[in-house]
Amino acid sequence: MNTANPQLEGLYLAVAAINRLLVAKGLATHQDIHHALQGAEQTVLSDAGQLTISASHQKAVAFPIRFLMLANEMAEKGGDCQFEPLAREIGRRT
Repeated sequence: MNTANPQLEGLYLAVAAINRLLVAKGLATHQDIHHALQGAEQTVLSDAGQLTISASHQKAVAFPIRFLMLANEMAEKGGDCQFEPLAREIGRRT
């Protein structure tokens, strides 16, 4: 992530924390969160209107969704949610 976007890093971490809280309070499961985020990702990647933008733009739009899915996966395994390692892992996976 570009270092010019620290607010976005903070936002992603905040949403990931809210997701963990929803699970901890029993309001959602990790699987519920995964399915919701997966649906959002599919919408981004398959939207017919996206044909006018580049593949790299699509990946950029999908990045926060993928970040939150990976953060959810790490939380389910009891792992830590730090921006840099998760962002690197997303880069490796795509």
